[in-house]
Amino acid sequence: MEGRNSSSRHETDPSCGLISVVGTGLGSVENMTPRAVNALAAADVIIGYATYLDLIPELLAGKEVITSAMMQEVDRCNTSFDLAESGKHVALVSGGDPGIYAMAGLILEIAAKRDSKVEIDVIPGVAALNGCAARLGAPLMHDFAAISLSDLLTPWDVIAKRLDAAASADFVIALYNPKSKKRTKHIVEARKIILSHRDKKTPVGIVTAASRENEIIRVSNLDRMLDEEINMQSTVIIGNSTTFSWNGYMITPRGYKDKYKLSKAV
Repeated sequence: MEGRNSSSRHETDPSCGLISVVGTGLGSVENMTPRAVNALAAADVIIGYATYLDLIPELLAGKEVITSAMMQEVDRCNTSFDLAESGKHVALVSGGDPGIYAMAGLILEIAAKRDSKVEIDVIPGVAALNGCAARLGAPLMHDFAAISLSDLLTPWDVIAKRLDAAASADFVIALYNPKSKKRTKHIVEARKIILSHRDKKTPVGIVTAASRENEIIRVSNLDRMLDEEINMQSTVIIGNSTTFSWNGYMITPRGYKDKYKLSKAV
């Protein structure tokens, strides 16, 4: 059986390089975990997409910082290994959680290809999924599926099959990367697929720029959701057959009322 030692080789031997894959959560220091903040403080070099690093300038002071543009993920990972293999502690920054549509998978794929001896520590962060759910109320109280509408790495026909399967199984559905300047039709097609299994009055929550100064929170429904502004900073959460809205909140019952015979007031 294959396993890993939970102790840190970097702590016992500082010459052993370390890559901390750090999730910055929703984009502000107050939404980061203490462990993520500590990893950035301990790092020799911080590497990340410029847009994410711009959200945490107070944690970059006095650090060697390497920034890059979107679509340069492989370059960021290779640079991280080059530096860590020289003995440095590198913090590779991801927005949200690094293990959800972010850098953790790629860094480990490249580690395996390089057969690297560098230690890798994946530090979780608050994902868009649960961060946006909290802003909407309680839409994820029952089973849910997360699906990215970006077809840059996944063919659209595969995405469409996943949408149909999740909708037919009555999952609450969280849509990542719902719309960009170039990808304007995918959210339209996704809605059409889900409508084939859901009532048009099914609640839909749209959170854009969660917990930032320009945050927008909207609760709509499948019929009217496309009337709302949706972009790459948005996460769209589509309810299941039991989800309802109340006072601007989106609520998916867990089933307590039926199990414990609670009153309607509860």
